[in-house]
Amino acid sequence: MSPVAPGSALDAIVFDCDGVLIDSMPLKTATFGRLFEHLGPEAARYVMDYHMAHGGVSRYVKFEHFHQKFHGRPVTPEESAALDRRFGELAMQELLRTPPLPGVREFLEAHSAAWPLFVASGAPQYELDAVLGALDLARHFKAIHGAPPAKAEVLRRIVEGHGLDPARVLMIGDAGTDLDAARIVGTRFLGVGPFPEPVAWMADLTGLADHIAALG
Repeated sequence: MSPVAPGSALDAIVFDCDGVLIDSMPLKTATFGRLFEHLGPEAARYVMDYHMAHGGVSRYVKFEHFHQKFHGRPVTPEESAALDRRFGELAMQELLRTPPLPGVREFLEAHSAAWPLFVASGAPQYELDAVLGALDLARHFKAIHGAPPAKAEVLRRIVEGHGLDPARVLMIGDAGTDLDAARIVGTRFLGVGPFPEPVAWMADLTGLADHIAALG
């Protein structure tokens, strides 16, 4: 891994979690399907497809959408909390064993002293704290932020709360929600997984240091 000169182009790096730091998207997709399988296979398929198409969106927002679609009314706070508890029961033990994506641990261990690093995720705060703590990744981050609020607001709070120039902040995400947040706040963006041109993206975080060094 090539050394990175801190301060040359970036003042901070913000990471999404699911699909960027840990390979949790397949597990969470299957969990959403299980959560609504009592409504039938078509409903379960719809839920999984919707989740995959709206990566980075808080599950609470998805609960609201699904409840409106399947029951014709808004979800109550009590119903949303019950769905969240059930989701956690179905997924948490597997999440705690989900490995980081290739390149993640190596980059964090080699470069977390170079910049302040943050997490901005659509996952609930309690889940992020548990999973990143269990994987011994939490210690590398200056702050970890989960849902609510929405991704763009989380990113804005990080930038403004730490007095950062958004043009010198890199947001790394795997979903359109992450790209939209970067555009709204004015940060740079790097995708994980395919993105349409001209968005720069990587298959995982292997070689991230080289990509950052090339920013100049």
